[in-house]
Amino acid sequence: MSIFKTTAAAPVAPHTLRVLARLLSYPDPVLCEQLPAMRGALHAEAALGAERLAELDALIASLQRQSAIDAEADYVQLFDSGRATSLHVFEHVHGDSRDRGPAMIDLAQTYEAAGLYLAEGEMPDHLPVVLEYTSTQPAREARAFLGELAHIFNAIFNALEKRQSRYASALGALLELAGEKARPVAVVADEPIDEAWAEPVAFDGCSSKGQAKPGQPQPIHVVRKNPATGVVA
Repeated sequence: MSIFKTTAAAPVAPHTLRVLARLLSYPDPVLCEQLPAMRGALHAEAALGAERLAELDALIASLQRQSAIDAEADYVQLFDSGRATSLHVFEHVHGDSRDRGPAMIDLAQTYEAAGLYLAEGEMPDHLPVVLEYTSTQPAREARAFLGELAHIFNAIFNALEKRQSRYASALGALLELAGEKARPVAVVADEPIDEAWAEPVAFDGCSSKGQAKPGQPQPIHVVRKNPATGVVA
């Protein structure tokens, strides 16, 4: 039986899904380098309401200003130290039960059926991976898949709100894309936008200067395999 619903649904924006996947990923130097482009992609696609876009602008700006070490430490403390805010989908469904293993295998096979293969070290139920997969699917199936996950998005959203985390805005955006309602997330007043988007001094913030060389390969979560040759591209 398919996990997808068959009801008609509004289109889902693939670029927005991929930006949200990256925002919920570990804030490495490559992610930091991509932040301005990610903000531009969100606004260009305009799949979210103005209020939610403003929340995501604030999240992106705060990541860009924060030192790399602090951003990484905050991420680990928030997402890797408790079940309530875990970004592993099956943590919220199966916990530590034996059902989790087969569910992981089924999800990986779903990716493979779509021509997508996990990069080394990636877990199939990690939310950024799930979102990247969803971004490759037709609009109706993508919207239905998000709808199936909406209760998990809502649980993480509430847990992040309780912690007054800036990342709550990303889960609010996912709920919005799934056709669900999510409360607005408070945006803290900040410095003028020109200052917020100024390139920080090397090693002084979430910047690629001094941390990543130009042209450095960008990591991805899922990869395509050429069906004719069997070679991963």
